[in-house]
Amino acid sequence: MTINEKTVKSERIYEGKVINLRVDMVELPDRKYSKREIVEHGGAVGVVAVTPDGKLLFVKQFRKAVEGDLLEIPAGKIEKDEDPKDCALRELEEETGYTTSKITKMLDFYTSPGFSNEVIHIYLAEELEQGEACPDEDEYIEVISLTLEEMLELIKKGEVKDSKTIVAILYYQNVLLQER
Repeated sequence: MTINEKTVKSERIYEGKVINLRVDMVELPDRKYSKREIVEHGGAVGVVAVTPDGKLLFVKQFRKAVEGDLLEIPAGKIEKDEDPKDCALRELEEETGYTTSKITKMLDFYTSPGFSNEVIHIYLAEELEQGEACPDEDEYIEVISLTLEEMLELIKKGEVKDSKTIVAILYYQNVLLQER
């Protein structure tokens, strides 16, 4: 059984560089009405980057929304008309300095479907070649390499709070490595 909500009115409240916000009036299956606040986002990528010595690359950066430093996989937003794979390669190089020609799609998922249409595409980057990082002018990033076991311990202790990183690392451990 599919339950749909029919949009009867939609109003754009805010247009920004990263997100837009709209409020939709919807008709529910019982013919009642309700409002839905929707954050529109163009999508993002994240990269599980495996160095030649088997370590994983992470970036540590301050995130204003949570007022603290987070340890994350390299990631970034998809530019208009940009292919997610190209974005993953670009973000990997910008944030870590590493490049690769071996990149594989792992999975994609909605980050917060209760109020946002943002989808994040997760890639696996292998056979990395080291170069120079060139983060955006407003990004201050520390690149950290950890073993899978070290990262799993940080996740277990609750020291990693970033959902895309947790999802990507657990998928890497429990799906990709199991298939190899």
